[in-house]
Amino acid sequence: MGKTSKDKRDVYYRLAKEQGWRARSAFKLLQVDEEFNLFEGVKRAVDLCAAPGSWSQVLSQKLSQNVGEGEGEEQAKIVAVDLQAMAPLPGVIQLQGDITKVSTAEQIISHFEGELADLVVCDGAPDVTGLHDMDEYIQAQLLLAALNITTHVLRPGGAFVAKIFRGKDITLLYAQLKIFFKTVTCSKPRSSRNSSIEAFIVCQDYSPPEGYQPTMANPLLDLSCGLSNELAGPNREIVPFIACGDLSGFDSEQSSSAPAQPPTSLPYKTTIRLQRQ
Repeated sequence: MGKTSKDKRDVYYRLAKEQGWRARSAFKLLQVDEEFNLFEGVKRAVDLCAAPGSWSQVLSQKLSQNVGEGEGEEQAKIVAVDLQAMAPLPGVIQLQGDITKVSTAEQIISHFEGELADLVVCDGAPDVTGLHDMDEYIQAQLLLAALNITTHVLRPGGAFVAKIFRGKDITLLYAQLKIFFKTVTCSKPRSSRNSSIEAFIVCQDYSPPEGYQPTMANPLLDLSCGLSNELAGPNREIVPFIACGDLSGFDSEQSSSAPAQPPTSLPYKTTIRLQRQ
């Protein structure tokens, strides 16, 4: 059976339909938030590679709880960016643009009235080819493009969350992220399938190097990063790996929210009993 039919058997796919989320990926961000409390005090957020909009839905729901009801209270603002258009969402400003262009960063900041974002998230991924080395490389480039625009729009002390493929170049990615964030953690939400190499990198406390000027230059992963890579000392980081989500909750490979029950009467038991007589 094809991928579509598999998705329809997935318990998180069904829960997303029942609860009105645009995609099952909403549960991934919710479970990461359970572990890291990402949305506390956040009033300005950016969703990169936002389509179809499930993470923007989560941001809209969570950030609306952070604003006061008084007239002078600052209202939450969410800017969703993607190359392709997506259906409108209440309370979400949508930009159809390229995250590798500085003009897109300028548009985002203009919607925040010159302020910077408290949180940037990115659930973007390439259309996988099945060639793992190729897929991991392209995903790493997408993550670095998201990091580049994040350095333009994120305030000091802010957080950045993005999808990552755990491949052979992961050490280099960790080292690059640690340049800009004091805390970097790799997390695996329970709703992310066990068979998938995806995880989510949670970068907290944005602290760019002194004198750093944001640039849209696209750094390439051109270093060999196996067991004997060239990184050493503080650049060779060991990043914590955390499983997110209630361990007693649904498994990502589970097909139904109903509790599993054993058969009431196994057919072969009758045969065994007759043979013993």
